[in-house]
Amino acid sequence: MTRKIALGSTLAAALIAGTAATAFAQSEEMSNPTVGGAPMMADMTIVENASAAPNLTTLVAAVQAAGLVDTLAGEGPFTVFAPTNDAFGMIKEDSLNALLMEENKDQLTQILTCHVVAAEAFSTDIAGMIEDDGGMHVVPTVGGCELKAYMEGGELKLEDENGRVATVTTADVDQSNGVVHVIDRVILPSGQAG
Repeated sequence: MTRKIALGSTLAAALIAGTAATAFAQSEEMSNPTVGGAPMMADMTIVENASAAPNLTTLVAAVQAAGLVDTLAGEGPFTVFAPTNDAFGMIKEDSLNALLMEENKDQLTQILTCHVVAAEAFSTDIAGMIEDDGGMHVVPTVGGCELKAYMEGGELKLEDENGRVATVTTADVDQSNGVVHVIDRVILPSGQAG
């Protein structure tokens, strides 16, 4: 069973707090985090909120190019690991432009769905799974990728199938159809370089 807890801090805060009950008590006092300086509304969908965030414009363009707007605006629940514009900026410009082309829609769709989990998982949920699994939890995504979630230096990390590591920079952005965790690197399926 998934607990719906909005913390407005990183996974480390939940671990430091010590218990889910303590984390829950803290969450009631905190508001939804902003993303790129834009307020995120818990009664809006993932697509609506992402469209308002100035540091997620590349992600929004990619979601549109892949035809995933209706999916991510749907009922869910989803957990989305949302790469920032700077994260997409680490991909060679020619490669990124090619991905956004119609003929590469299937590849783009797979990349984007490797950032989506078909369940709602707030940081306390992920912390519990990591702890239960002895320090690393395998996260299966909608796109068929398996991510390894773990803690390092008080930060939540996600390792993709290529050994590339993304860090959650803003956790627990509550949405009407799930939760978003902003990350600093694009996750790629096995065998794809970025």
